[in-house]
Amino acid sequence: MAGTVNKVILVGRLGKDPELRSIPSGTSVAKFSLATDERFTDKNGDKQERTEWHNIVVWGKLAEICGQYLRKGKLVYIEGSIRTDSWDDKETGVKKYRTEIVANTMQMLDKKGDDEGGSYGGGGGYRKSAPAGAPAGGGRGPEIEDDDEVPF
Repeated sequence: MAGTVNKVILVGRLGKDPELRSIPSGTSVAKFSLATDERFTDKNGDKQERTEWHNIVVWGKLAEICGQYLRKGKLVYIEGSIRTDSWDDKETGVKKYRTEIVANTMQMLDKKGDDEGGSYGGGGGYRKSAPAGAPAGGGRGPEIEDDDEVPF
């Protein structure tokens, strides 16, 4: 294999409205949770359901679109990559981890006129374009050395 792939595709419902902020450089960043459900039959024949929660981070113009049009409960398609950050807790010194999906594509899937809201632009998708000079396949957003730079 010539290279590696870090690609995630999720279809789920927002667990909360996106939190939209700007970092000191002026770049917009949106964060929200996304729930995906898995239904299965256990070894006893009982039907089970498991919900997995994903932390989604979106940068730039796509973050602004998410902040404007997405709301809790909306069904969305998210495409992006997995990023795991680690740090030492300042109080305990214990190493902590956070795994996020850095989205570079979002499509609203709710039908126009549904009680849960419509699809902006007739159901079209939105893809973040990388800034000039960004590495190919970027999508991680600006490099931030300290979490204190992110305003939430």
